[in-house]
Amino acid sequence: MKFYSSTDIDSVLDYNSLVEALRTGFTKPYTIPPRVHLDYDNPEDENQNTLLLMPAVSCGNLAGVKIVNVALKNSIRDLPSIQGIYYLLNAITGEPLAIFDAKSLTNWRTAAASALAADILASKNASKLLMIGTGSLAPYLIDAHASVRSIKELFIYGRTREKAQALAESKKDQFEKVTVVDQPADAIPQVDIISAATFSTEPLIHGEFLKSGQHIDLVGAFKPTSRESDDDVIKKSSVFVDTLEMAPKESGDIAIPLKSGLLSLSDIWGDLFQLCKKEVKGRTDENEITLFKSVGHALEDLVAAELIYHSTK
Repeated sequence: MKFYSSTDIDSVLDYNSLVEALRTGFTKPYTIPPRVHLDYDNPEDENQNTLLLMPAVSCGNLAGVKIVNVALKNSIRDLPSIQGIYYLLNAITGEPLAIFDAKSLTNWRTAAASALAADILASKNASKLLMIGTGSLAPYLIDAHASVRSIKELFIYGRTREKAQALAESKKDQFEKVTVVDQPADAIPQVDIISAATFSTEPLIHGEFLKSGQHIDLVGAFKPTSRESDDDVIKKSSVFVDTLEMAPKESGDIAIPLKSGLLSLSDIWGDLFQLCKKEVKGRTDENEITLFKSVGHALEDLVAAELIYHSTK
């Protein structure tokens, strides 16, 4: 049984291939139960960790399950917040086929799902990107958005300026201009795409600073009590999600406005399944503000694992 390290995964995947594999994957019949989402007390950190179990069976002969632990305070240990493995098996015989580093697989598939959404929802002329967050997912999101739009200027905001500057330094040769900002609001009125991947419990994106034609990509705030956007953002945006089954339950960006009555399920225009099957329209005009909320879907993991496995057989 082969083990795919983060280095192996990085050497095989590219965003053009993965985005197209996901686009096709969201039109195919997969067997995917709701994921197990278990919060438990971490006495050493005096907060909670989250254990996620995400199984999926493809329409072919492969199946897989991701086992991930999210430890929010791992930064103080100089460790990634996301730890885990992805287990791929033959769905016919049950034979184990491969194990993947889940952090790397998750970074790739999450960024590619955001890029897929942006390819459908963002303005075709988008050229300026704001990245909010400097964790392990941030460089993947930057590269993914740049694979579907001609990004010339990159703005970066991070809670720790040193980390933001380090990320900017690593990306300076990819773009015409890279700027670190002190607050998200310093860049929001200037950009075409806003991508956020943080553990923030309070909104970082405020609707008062938005301009027409923007696309908002919300990847963090994976708990129903956390959010990266405020109510004004929701009111001004056409809202889409990766999965209508889970996003309203698992993310505060959707769950909190639903609970308050600001948003109803009928106000969510559609998910990636409907967008990729062309059952709903994406962006309708250049002045529309579109918002995509990602909570992650087991289909994305299996599609990425399948692509890697078949590419290296």
